[in-house]
Amino acid sequence: FDTLTLYEDLVKPRVGVVGEILVKYHPSANNHIVELLESEGAEVVIPDLTDFFLYCAYDRRVCYELLSGDWSGMLRGNLFIGFIELYRRGIRKALAASKRFGPPAVIRETARLAAKHLSLANQCGEGWFLTGKMVEMILRGVTNICCLQPFGCLPNQLSGKGMFRELRRCYPGVNIMPLDFDPGSSEVNILNRLKLLLAAVNEK
Repeated sequence: FDTLTLYEDLVKPRVGVVGEILVKYHPSANNHIVELLESEGAEVVIPDLTDFFLYCAYDRRVCYELLSGDWSGMLRGNLFIGFIELYRRGIRKALAASKRFGPPAVIRETARLAAKHLSLANQCGEGWFLTGKMVEMILRGVTNICCLQPFGCLPNQLSGKGMFRELRRCYPGVNIMPLDFDPGSSEVNILNRLKLLLAAVNEK
């Protein structure tokens, strides 16, 4: 990809998509939000699915250190993380050498970023991982973020919407928009809110 010709005069606003795992990745659950954003001229940034499983494994360590988890659970979690990172070593090395792409974040770093804003003991649903991913995106220059959630998802209300004020306080200029999805969600309403997000981006 480093050898592809670029249109130097074409700059697209980068929009991150985070949230509950189903609506974040499944097009039918999120009304094809990636296609909608791209059709409106945005570059969409979505976290790696593998990171979610690393988050689940890292939680075994957090449970041991902060809650009532056992040592064997922490050991299994550490072994799983080490196994996955062993397989990701090649792509991480290639992306680190790229001029246009960066390597995926290490789960320990995501946890460290999240811990600045909330306790890692927040593990229900996406827990601290959601906040960590938003901070990670912001630090990588993706300051426009859509936070997706199923309608009435309480864990996401806490670790998603509940952290917006804190993130806006710590990172002035960040633009975060919550989007709730349920079977009755109007595609027109979703599209209008996305247009509002992109309009705010273009005004900067």
